[in-house]
Amino acid sequence: MSDCIFCKIIAGEIPSSKVYEDDDVLAFLDITQVTKGHTLLIPKKHYRNILEMDATSASTLFARLPKIAQQLKEKLGANGLNIVNNNEEIAGQTIFHTHIHLLPRFDETDGLNIEFTAHEPDFTALAQLANELYIGE
Repeated sequence: MSDCIFCKIIAGEIPSSKVYEDDDVLAFLDITQVTKGHTLLIPKKHYRNILEMDATSASTLFARLPKIAQQLKEKLGANGLNIVNNNEEIAGQTIFHTHIHLLPRFDETDGLNIEFTAHEPDFTALAQLANELYIGE
């Protein structure tokens, strides 16, 4: 796509700080550096987000993830890593080209705070919802 910033990075029209590249994917440092080593992993083929990808394309993208995550953790001395993917604006997606954030974690004061609100479980409602959502083989 001609107006996609990530497509321009792939084409070499915009510089990036690459940490991994092969024929199918590119990983580069996010310019915002939420935490040190904050990396984006993207497919070279344009997809709006994971919701547009087929199983083969998604498999190719995600197959690279462990190697890159392990490298970031090891080289940076991180204690852990968050892997985040946002799909559509309501979920926080701001660039509409599939991308996965790899965020090395160092300690509780590293500037990233991801929180989930726990709710008391309603097992009957959960079973009903699971039944509605179930995808058979």
